[in-house]
Amino acid sequence: MGWQAFPGEWHLSAAVLLLALVFDCMLGEPPDVLHPVVWMGKLIALLERLFPMGGNATSLLAGAGIALFVPALFGLAAWLAVQGLRELGTIPYLLGGALLLKTTFSVKGLGQAAQVTRRFLVAGNLNAARRSLGRLVSRDTQKLDEPLVAAAAIESVGENTTDSYIAPWLAFALLGLPGAFAYRAVNTLDSMIGYHGKYEYSGKAAAKLDDLVNLVPARLSALLLLAAGLFAGLSQRVAEPLEAVSVRRGWKIMRRDHGLTESPNAGWTMSAMSGLIGVALEKPGHYLIGNGLRRPGAADIGRAVRLAYLTAALGVLTTLCLLVMSGK
Repeated sequence: MGWQAFPGEWHLSAAVLLLALVFDCMLGEPPDVLHPVVWMGKLIALLERLFPMGGNATSLLAGAGIALFVPALFGLAAWLAVQGLRELGTIPYLLGGALLLKTTFSVKGLGQAAQVTRRFLVAGNLNAARRSLGRLVSRDTQKLDEPLVAAAAIESVGENTTDSYIAPWLAFALLGLPGAFAYRAVNTLDSMIGYHGKYEYSGKAAAKLDDLVNLVPARLSALLLLAAGLFAGLSQRVAEPLEAVSVRRGWKIMRRDHGLTESPNAGWTMSAMSGLIGVALEKPGHYLIGNGLRRPGAADIGRAVRLAYLTAALGVLTTLCLLVMSGK
């Protein structure tokens, strides 16, 4: 009960979520100097310099300490902020809580970034498309051909339905703003140090913790994505000369290919997206999801973004239902 600003008043938490969505659509991301996720990144970078990051047990322990400390710190900071806003009253809590919650997720920004890549591909500017793709993926994009650029953008849109909004909304529904902030800190840790090579030992705890907290959200996101495919099917067969969205194919490819990625979670939404829109998603040397399907093009990025937006809408409804059922 102590995690919620107004225990028993779920409608206030629902209002915070809906207002945060309005802020996401209208305001976008706050400037870096005010963005908590930027602060998380700076703190992680500082701790990385202060503690050993070699290949030994000391690095493993140091990394585990960082993986626990950073989410706990930002969860505590959010809890203190909630208590302060509560003392100020309902309106300050709604506005302040919504602004804080907005910093833990991004719906519009993800879709916009993918659409920039799509527009460059449509214009025939492959080099610009490769550069814009750098906002979505961490891989080297300079040698990717057009289908691989499109595939990478679609993969990112699919995978980030979990990381960018479904998971932080679920954390908010269950643990309030502190939960959403703690989740975002875990996800930021994984994106910064949850890699092989240099961070093989120091980033292992962060990577495993991210896998754990996304275990349920990733699978729920995949199911919501398939449900979004049902709604998309109601308006399909319009202007695009592409095959219709197929929920049956999405389910088949998801069940067959979800385990092809190194991450135990990313493959669920990526394979569901692959099957829904009927394209193969390949990361050369790592995986080929949807083997046997056609290679994607620019138009498929737009289709993926529309499905992601529908998934977000269903995710909001799911979160509101959780708030009602929990009575928070």
